Amino acid sequence: MANVSVYNMEGKEVGTLELNDAVFGVDVNEHLVHMAVVSQLANKRQGTQKAKTRAEVSGGGRKPWKQKGTGHARQGSTRSPQWTGGGVVFAPTPRDYTIRLNKKERRLALKSALTSRVNENKFIVVDELKFDEIKTKKFQTVLNNLKVSKALVVMGEDSTNAVMSARNIAAVKTAFANTINVYDILKYSTVVATKTAVAAIEEVYA
Repeated sequence: MANVSVYNMEGKEVGTLELNDAVFGVDVNEHLVHMAVVSQLANKRQGTQKAKTRAEVSGGGRKPWKQKGTGHARQGSTRSPQWTGGGVVFAPTPRDYTIRLNKKERRLALKSALTSRVNENKFIVVDELKFDEIKTKKFQTVLNNLKVSKALVVMGEDSTNAVMSARNIAAVKTAFANTINVYDILKYSTVVATKTAVAAIEEVYA
């Protein structure tokens, strides 16, 4: 099992934590991680884009001029794609972009992403993140103490003050143990998790 250092909010090491290999020590499956990211991004798409083809644009029933003798190129309709106000060639239509992964694939992809962060020494555990007040400056100070800039901060308990304090920091996203996903783990350069969050993740995914 991998051992990681545990830090306090001042950035000082206060102990170590043994991570469960069933979650943080699996063989990294890059293909599943890729599929999980593609699936998540695709599932965010609304799929409501729509444009009219020449068959759907109103008008254009009459031939604009006779076939021969005008000096113009032949034209059959004012709603052909080359005309202003004409239809769109291969126009987009509403569609469902959903890509589904089964439960085992989703779980293994998440474990692979977490394992990769541990292997790269980009998984930091803190003993707690408790704030007496909503203060962005204090949260930024904690990040500076941990020498972290772009981070996904995972908390195990409901900590409104911590969440609200981090809300205005552009390079930081907060999440709870049951809401983490592969895309966020990979998007942010470092994962900062509380001890309770690590325990909750291991309880769900081990």
